[in-house]
Amino acid sequence: MPGNVSVSCAKCSSVWQNSGTTNCWCGDPAQAPPKPGNCPSDSYKDVVKESFDEYRGDSEDAKIAFVAARVEGMCYQPVPGSDAVNARWTRVEDTIAFAKLMGYKKIGMATCIGLLDESERLAKVLTAQGFEPVSVCCKAGSIDKLELGLSESDKVRPGTFEPACNPIAQAEICNKMGTDMNIIVGLCVGHDMLFNKHSKAPVTTLVVKDRVTGHNPVAVLYGQNFYYKRLQKQMVLTGNE
Repeated sequence: MPGNVSVSCAKCSSVWQNSGTTNCWCGDPAQAPPKPGNCPSDSYKDVVKESFDEYRGDSEDAKIAFVAARVEGMCYQPVPGSDAVNARWTRVEDTIAFAKLMGYKKIGMATCIGLLDESERLAKVLTAQGFEPVSVCCKAGSIDKLELGLSESDKVRPGTFEPACNPIAQAEICNKMGTDMNIIVGLCVGHDMLFNKHSKAPVTTLVVKDRVTGHNPVAVLYGQNFYYKRLQKQMVLTGNE
């Protein structure tokens, strides 16, 4: 099977909506709906198997996979006498449970300068839960954006001093402090990529930057058939920027 076969699991959304199940998630595999033609379970069967083999043994990847699966189960509370389950934990609680089961102690927080209050609140929660939180702001060092090669017109407020975000520094500082796990708190698109790339410790995202929706980007997906219909009709960038 060629390595460039395209897959699109998102298309199984219609199968799920119609039957409440998909081929890869069914209470009785014998009754599962058929796989679509672009299903990765067929197109990349070897990759799936080889990847799963990495979860066996004593490696860090294996431990993370095991603990993550345990936490997933703990996130729900069974309803006696029913096959229904109730979600009982927030993402903050998920993160705390995962860190505790992994045996992590020092938790780094890569925070946006616009979410310092939220980061302080998170630090208080982590401290109360027995962790040692440390935080690094995206603007640490305060170096002007012009040093990146941008022009004044590229700034949010042209003609003023505007420090650039420095996610590599955030990651390297966390590395030097020896954090066991790092949490992203609202870093910009791209800056989060650089932080993930340079962090030695495993990284999870607690807050995703979205300046319009109050950091709730999925709101755009829920509302795209009405308020955000423009995203299906208008290009975000025209190519003339």
